[in-house]
Amino acid sequence: MLPTELLMFRVKAGIVEPRRLKPTTANLGLAQTLIETFEANIGRRRWELDDDLRTLEAGRQDFKVLRGLAHLLTNMSAFEAGGTIEPVQVRSRVFELAQAQVPSRKGTTLILEQAARSLSQDHALSPAEVQASLYADLPDQQTLVAFDPPAPLELIHRFDLAQAQGMLYRAYELVITARRNEPARYKQLLKYLKFFGLMVTVEGDANFGFTLTLDGPTSLFGGTTRYGLAMAKFLPALLHVTKWDLSAALKPRKDLAWVDPGDDEWSFQLTSEDGYVSHYKPPEEHDSALESGFAERFVKTETTWTLEREVDLVPVPGGVILPDFRLVDGQRSVLVEIVGYWRPEYLRKKFELLRKAERTDVIVCVSERLNLEKAGVDPSDFGDRVVWFKGVLHPKEVLSVAERVARVTS
Repeated sequence: MLPTELLMFRVKAGIVEPRRLKPTTANLGLAQTLIETFEANIGRRRWELDDDLRTLEAGRQDFKVLRGLAHLLTNMSAFEAGGTIEPVQVRSRVFELAQAQVPSRKGTTLILEQAARSLSQDHALSPAEVQASLYADLPDQQTLVAFDPPAPLELIHRFDLAQAQGMLYRAYELVITARRNEPARYKQLLKYLKFFGLMVTVEGDANFGFTLTLDGPTSLFGGTTRYGLAMAKFLPALLHVTKWDLSAALKPRKDLAWVDPGDDEWSFQLTSEDGYVSHYKPPEEHDSALESGFAERFVKTETTWTLEREVDLVPVPGGVILPDFRLVDGQRSVLVEIVGYWRPEYLRKKFELLRKAERTDVIVCVSERLNLEKAGVDPSDFGDRVVWFKGVLHPKEVLSVAERVARVTS
């Protein structure tokens, strides 16, 4: 992400529009030059890299773009303290010796020689090595030891996304409308919500869309942007969901001279059609070998039913259900939830949500290897909608139940 001072945006009628870079020859060329600059500085001190960047920046009107791209490349770099000995240990010894000397050039040389002798272990240190290690852990003295270069277009995509993320720093409410998607994408979305500590309320249905409402810093933590930062980190995960709209309420930047002092709220809006690119790893198509095995066997089954991966969220009090599959035959449909190998706590929560959903069109496939009694789970609540299996879940057994419990969709 980018620091606040490198965010570029405009506000029109209360709508915030972040800066985006077009992949023009000039912009791609600038990205390539910066990438090459970082590569050329591997093994050199950070202050040397900064000098090269200042040289590139000189006379440019778009210096904030250059700084933003360079900041992102810095996040893709690894810096380490140079030298063969810990700087803290070197400073401690040098300062101890310096207390007994009158400050002078000759005294400095003597101190470095004494420190080199006392700090030498596996090999003899030179006074020059001691001097080089003295402040080697300070940021500008650290050495660029590794750099993972992106392609120029990838860097531009990262810049655009970072600008969009920056708009959420001051968000205090985020509303996402998500439509039918693969369960793996929904599950990754909810996983990141939990990982970043975001609290979400899910409402809606398949016809009108599912609304996920996230509260932000103003409603929860006053003026802090901690929650807004979490929302910003969450945004790349949302990009893996194929169909969505986002609307965020922002606290205006009163520190900017051009901001209308009468603005009480800004709005930031995105959709899945805006072309932003995520750098987060996309989710796997199937969450487990059980699911992938079932899908592979279903393809070989002669049936009029179709197995779909794109399913709807099923909001229930206290949570949400993400069925693994949907079976469709004309206007008939049924949801399939596979419960394989999980901890007792997970099983209790899973079956409690299934019970609260009160959906009679959900087939629950349960492994006989699970100790449901120990987990405090009673599957009798689901009657003849339970399909038991041992090592392999057979499609024909699921289809037999589907014929009985499927509901007709309009």
